[in-house]
Amino acid sequence: MLHVMLDVDGVVVKGRPADGMPWATDLERDLGVVPQRLQSEFFAPYWGEIIVGRRGLHEALTACLPKLSPTLSVDAFIDYWFSMDARIDEDVLAQCEELRSKGIAVSLATNQEHLRAKYLMEDLGLGEHVDGIFYSSQVGARKPDHAFFEAAALGCGMAPEALILVDDTEANVAAAIEAGWKAVHWTEGLRLTDCLSEFST
Repeated sequence: MLHVMLDVDGVVVKGRPADGMPWATDLERDLGVVPQRLQSEFFAPYWGEIIVGRRGLHEALTACLPKLSPTLSVDAFIDYWFSMDARIDEDVLAQCEELRSKGIAVSLATNQEHLRAKYLMEDLGLGEHVDGIFYSSQVGARKPDHAFFEAAALGCGMAPEALILVDDTEANVAAAIEAGWKAVHWTEGLRLTDCLSEFST
C-alpha cells in the first residue's frame, strides 16, 4: 500500500486566485508595503525560525510591520497574504479524489507555518480532499532536511518505502529519495496517476 505526500505551493496551490501570479505582485499598490523591504525586514530575519515553529508569524509581524506600513494591522496583512496565495488547482484535487477512491491515502507534506496550514486545510477546504497534513512548523523541520521526512513517516505510521513525495522542488525530491521514500518531480502537465504507475506495479 502506498501513501502519497503532496507538496502544496506549486503543486496544489499556485499563486493568486485571479491570475496565478505571486501573491506579493501588487503588495505595494494594495497595502503600501514594498516587497523588497518585506524581504529584508521580515523574511530574512524571521522566516527561518517561523517555518520550523520556533517563532510565531503574528509575533514576528508585530515586531516588523510598523516599519513597513505604520497603519496596517497584522491581521489585515495576513488576510491579504493568505487570500492572495490561494489559487487551487482543482484538477489536482480531482486526481487526489481518484487516488483515494482506489484506497491510496493522500496527505500534504509542506513547508508551512501554523496559521497558513490551518487556512489551507479549513478556509480553503483542502482538508476535505486529503487524509492529513504534515508541515514544517508542526514537526520542527523543513524540507529538504532529513528530519522532516523522518517525522512525516513516523506521523503517518508507514515505512519510508511506502511513501511517495510529489514536489515541484528538485532538492526536496532528491532528499526524499535519500530518506528512503519514492519521489516524483512535479511539472505542469503531469497527472498523479501517471506519476505513480511505476510504483504501483
